[in-house]
Amino acid sequence: MAKTGVNDSDPTVMAKVTELKKELQRLVKAIVDDEDCSIETFDQAKEKLSALKELKRRKNQSSLSLKLLQTLTCPEEFRCPLSKELMRDPVMVATGQTYDRPFIQKWLIAGNRTCPLTQQVLSHTILTPNLLIQGMISQWCRSRGIELSDPVYNINDVEGVTDADRDHFLSLLEKMSLALPEQKQAAKELRLLTKRMPSFRALFGESLDAIPQLLNPLSENKSRTGIHQDLQEDVITTVLNLSIHDNNKKLVAETPMVIPLLTEALRSGTIETRTNAAATLFTLSALDSNKALIGKSGALKPLIDLLEEGHQLAMKDVASAIFNLCMIHENRSRAVRDGAVGVILKKIMDRTHVDELLAILAMLSSHPKAIEEMGEVGAVPCLLTVIRETTCGRNKENCIAILHAICLNDRTKWKEMRDEESTYGIISELAMNGTSRAKRKASGILERLNRNINIMNTS
Repeated sequence: MAKTGVNDSDPTVMAKVTELKKELQRLVKAIVDDEDCSIETFDQAKEKLSALKELKRRKNQSSLSLKLLQTLTCPEEFRCPLSKELMRDPVMVATGQTYDRPFIQKWLIAGNRTCPLTQQVLSHTILTPNLLIQGMISQWCRSRGIELSDPVYNINDVEGVTDADRDHFLSLLEKMSLALPEQKQAAKELRLLTKRMPSFRALFGESLDAIPQLLNPLSENKSRTGIHQDLQEDVITTVLNLSIHDNNKKLVAETPMVIPLLTEALRSGTIETRTNAAATLFTLSALDSNKALIGKSGALKPLIDLLEEGHQLAMKDVASAIFNLCMIHENRSRAVRDGAVGVILKKIMDRTHVDELLAILAMLSSHPKAIEEMGEVGAVPCLLTVIRETTCGRNKENCIAILHAICLNDRTKWKEMRDEESTYGIISELAMNGTSRAKRKASGILERLNRNINIMNTS
């Protein structure tokens, strides 16, 4: 008999599960034990975990009535074009094609805005229940004694949004194209709704026009009379609220107006507007594709400028955004070019947000130009002092990692390190008692310094 689920007794499936678990254990051990493990290791672990989750899901599905297996012989029009399985909750997209809800939702969440069958661009992403097909499927199942779970007909309601809520949402978007008083009132209400109700954040993903409509006052007013600060703050904060919703991150970042307006907001407006623009870029940069998009847009320079200004309200969000963006190599080059090294070191010297800024500096230390600049602005004594003063193991680790990079690339700084070691012995201390990564970096520095002393003695 053909099978639609995963059976515990299937040796092939059980072997696959065992293999996945072993591989996942190996990857998790590497992540836990190795402070320098690559981002690829995290991605591989995530893939293995997702594969195990999928096998578990199929196993749970197999617990349905055995008669459900007869669905393999169901009429073709009852099958979802994506899953090739009997539809439990058939819904129509804008083109009129019908799909099973979870599979078309997965298609849309992945950022696709076309109909899978016709490849036509969808004018909207609202899913409408196909009650006719649902009734036909239910009748077909009953006539064969097949048990089928009740479908969810209220597919238009995103996480509890009513039709009245949806109409109100659309009316607010329409007001964003009216006169300034209406725009300000609508923007303030959208800000509050997207903060309090996650379902309203999801509504923005249903139409390609929703986010451009929201941003309309900023692009329109800028070209005519300048941007009203309260309106700008409410719109930018609404974009931040939307970005918190995971399914919106790709859509928000790839809407052409968004990143340029966020970059502009970093330079102007109230400090809350600038802070929330930075927080939005941080949230969006959770996706690697968005990191590259934001970096190419030139947003790092205004982020670094805002960091240099030192507004306490903005510092943490700005530092977090820069850190996230610098996780990809090309953005590190941009950050160094845009003056990040000097700004960050000055803040560390002032003991401002040392934890976050040391982590950024440690990433930038892989760039040759950054190492050169660190030598010019007094990084070595600053970092050695931080190691002596701090009790935070992670900060000590980042400091010694940066010093190791300097040691490898700039021989002129060896004397400073050797003098520090002779006076305080902090590098030896880290080599013995630091984190595993700190021990390796400290030992590497000591080995190089000692080798140089031996060479000098023999010569």
